[in-house]
Amino acid sequence: MSLLYLHFATNERAARAQKLGRSGAHVVVSEPRWPGFFELAKKEKPYAIAIDFSHAPSHALETADYLAKAKETREAALYLLRVPADRVDIVAKRLPNAPIVTELELSEKLLQIEKEAQERAREKKEAAAQARKSARARASAAGKPSVAAARTKALPRPAKPVKPEANKKKNKKPAASPKKTVASRKKIVRKKSRGPSRKR
Repeated sequence: MSLLYLHFATNERAARAQKLGRSGAHVVVSEPRWPGFFELAKKEKPYAIAIDFSHAPSHALETADYLAKAKETREAALYLLRVPADRVDIVAKRLPNAPIVTELELSEKLLQIEKEAQERAREKKEAAAQARKSARARASAAGKPSVAAARTKALPRPAKPVKPEANKKKNKKPAASPKKTVASRKKIVRKKSRGPSRKR
């Protein structure tokens, strides 16, 4: 969250922006020149815009009028600083919702806005924590696992390492034919050497 402070580049600008920064607000400084100020406003999305009328008040009025009506910036609080006395009536008619303030008044308003923003952020955080707590309680009462438990369950279990089983059938060698004895081998050799028997 930031304050967009539009002030022409003069010797006083840095000191004035520093004073506003003491309120705790993040001050973004630019000149009220088209289209630079509008592009910066769209980028920063400030919660408040302060326009200094001490230089070129007519130009500052046109800038303030544009920001008050533009879709992107009309929700931001608009504050006017150092409006010349002869322009007060014109400014009040064209910008009824933009108060003319001093630096001190603006610093106090910024401080209040900062506190309110912090309070809203704290409430939002607490509401989110309470919603999570209620959801866990409902899940527990219904016998359903919590979101964390459900996520853990949903995760696939790591596969067990497969142990290589010895395949006995593959590793077995085919049964060898029974070995012939030495005696039987000798008989066969003798028979072959004798040749066919002759009848007398």
